Amino acid sequence: MRSVVAAYLLVLSWSGLAQGATPALEISNAWVRAVPGSTVAAAYFSVHNPGPRTVAILSVSSPAARGAMIHDSNIVNGRATMRPHGQLSLAPGQTLTLAPGGSHVMLTDLVHPLSAGEHVPLILDLGGGTPLTVTATVRPLDAP
Repeated sequence: MRSVVAAYLLVLSWSGLAQGATPALEISNAWVRAVPGSTVAAAYFSVHNPGPRTVAILSVSSPAARGAMIHDSNIVNGRATMRPHGQLSLAPGQTLTLAPGGSHVMLTDLVHPLSAGEHVPLILDLGGGTPLTVTATVRPLDAP
């Protein structure tokens, strides 16, 4: 019986080490711009890979929207364009900032209009079955 308990405690300690390991990605400054009367919104954040291996964000979802995808905004021939972006890959030590006028998460078909101060979960699929959930704060349209 003692050996069973000892083995169980050893497994628990290993799982604790795994959970306490360096996170796959570190997310900061997550926010969503509220657009009154719109059924879409854009989410922005900075993402850093502190680990020793490349990590990819395969897709994004949110319970606040029926659709979510990574997009890139560009100016082409003087016109603003937006197009879907495939997965985001971050090399070890790399930081990527999703910001207005560049890459962002496009939330489409919002479940309800977003209000400043509200918190919106963004679920990042990193593969391997363990998603990373980020909480983004909704800012008003005129926020910097």
